[in-house]
Amino acid sequence: MKPCISQATTMNAALRADLRAYGRGGWSLVELWLTKVEEYLRENTVADLRGVLEKHGLTAAAAAGQGGLLLSRGAERQAHWDLFRRRLALLKELGTPVMVVAVDFHRAPTAEDYPLAAASLAEAGALAGEHGVKIALEFQGGASFCASLDTTLALIAQCGSPHVGVCLDLFHYYTGPSKFEDLGYLNKDNLAWVQICDLAGTPRELAGDSDRILPGEGDFQIAPIIDHLGSIGYDGPVSLEVLNPSLWAAPVERVADFGHQATVRALGRWREPEAEDVGGPPGPGGR
Repeated sequence: MKPCISQATTMNAALRADLRAYGRGGWSLVELWLTKVEEYLRENTVADLRGVLEKHGLTAAAAAGQGGLLLSRGAERQAHWDLFRRRLALLKELGTPVMVVAVDFHRAPTAEDYPLAAASLAEAGALAGEHGVKIALEFQGGASFCASLDTTLALIAQCGSPHVGVCLDLFHYYTGPSKFEDLGYLNKDNLAWVQICDLAGTPRELAGDSDRILPGEGDFQIAPIIDHLGSIGYDGPVSLEVLNPSLWAAPVERVADFGHQATVRALGRWREPEAEDVGGPPGPGGR
């Protein structure tokens, strides 16, 4: 598996600053945060962004921050889907293969919502496939709809699109109703993305995104999950996503460095060796 870092972990840093810090911190893969990228592109071009990534030895392995696709209606749906189309075009131009899409539902679900969500997801998957992108649907542990891994995987199976898989975010897995046996439904085809963090000192029922900490510093049993992912043949990126204001306030270079060390430790024997591990030269963003 390959260490990756989400720009949400350094949300307050400017795009050029956090990409530079990632390269210096040993990262080679980044999960872009779409709103941060769009802000950067107000005054710069996609070619400029590709140049910054290349300068620091980084590949944009995924992008996150999209919602509103499953159950929105009317003008709201039109707005979400217009944005989705623009973002797919951007990812195609960048050569970014995965878009993380969050479920968008917070009231009590009705029976008709599930087939509607499946149909919307199939439509989104077809559009994503045309752009060479796979959707990673991220369940939300505190939501009333798609709060668990098993429900989300069932919805993905119902939509029937080869261009849709699940985003396994360990925070939502542990703070929601998911069970360890739900991991048995994962395979290489339906697992599209993995996000990692930890939690300590906060009851899971009260935990919010701001309580996330670096992996290995809390109570989550991360190693058994990584072992399971390895056993099913998952060898893709594992993205550090820690939306903690304390980290946002820290020097971005320090967060990138400590975050890389924590993620590499969490991956353990499943970490795929990089060029410098086997005696090759470091990339342009290397230390």
